[in-house]
Amino acid sequence: MHGLPRGSLDLVVRVDDHGLQNQWTPSSVRIEYTPLLRVERDLLDIPRGPARFREYLRTILKDDGADVELAPLVAANPMAKDHVARRLDEWLELDVDGVAARALAGAAPALAEYPGAYKAALVLTDEQGGWTNRAAVEFENRFGAERIRGRPERRFWIAGILWSGEPPAVEHVRATILTAAYRKAHIARHGPAHTLRDMMIQEGWAMAAAGCPLSRLDPRDLDHTRSVLAPLLEQTDMRTAIECLFGDEAGRTLGFTPRGLKPNAGLAVALDDALHGRIEHSMPAHSS
Repeated sequence: MHGLPRGSLDLVVRVDDHGLQNQWTPSSVRIEYTPLLRVERDLLDIPRGPARFREYLRTILKDDGADVELAPLVAANPMAKDHVARRLDEWLELDVDGVAARALAGAAPALAEYPGAYKAALVLTDEQGGWTNRAAVEFENRFGAERIRGRPERRFWIAGILWSGEPPAVEHVRATILTAAYRKAHIARHGPAHTLRDMMIQEGWAMAAAGCPLSRLDPRDLDHTRSVLAPLLEQTDMRTAIECLFGDEAGRTLGFTPRGLKPNAGLAVALDDALHGRIEHSMPAHSS
């Protein structure tokens, strides 16, 4: 990556464990927000072809090319078509980078309990272009980065993923970036999630702390999902996790086994359990 991203307006949120802003101590949380949606949009102004792909690599990689500098952009489709450019324009018109930065600033006092230094950004991912499988990207973003050994840069990004097939909404941005931030806080305190049980605890806690809305599943569907997941909670493989957390529709895109689960059924159970005190971790106070 050569120089700062174009259009970068870095916000640094620094809060120590007493809630005092603009101080940096070993017990502080430090979040640097970099608006990458504009970087992503500028890439799409280059005609599709080798030149655009070369610029994409030049943008996301470190100067020596040995590793990724702007890790969230790995999830972007550098060869995306016009529908992604139009969607990015819609998101940018809503100033969603500003929305995300302000949401993180508001959450900083609660996050101060979980010291660390992180970078944060939103990225738009194209599930319609054939470059990306949504379930695989969601799994990697939630659980994969902490498992990468020897590549610490990726572990310290708070990445909020938006999808090209979803209409822009400010509240969705807030929930997305805050869930990603609280996810990192959970990992900092408890370590990476390995079993399906641990994944559900992590995601339920993060979504509840971020103020995500209640599940759309009715009580019968929640009970059914719990009964399907119960014998699988100690499994550690990606396939089982995707089938259980994201449901049959997501699993089919990867040729996985249908288990009779609705979209995001396992995540719905995880959030429901967190909101009703069925997990052992206490929630930080959420600031709106």
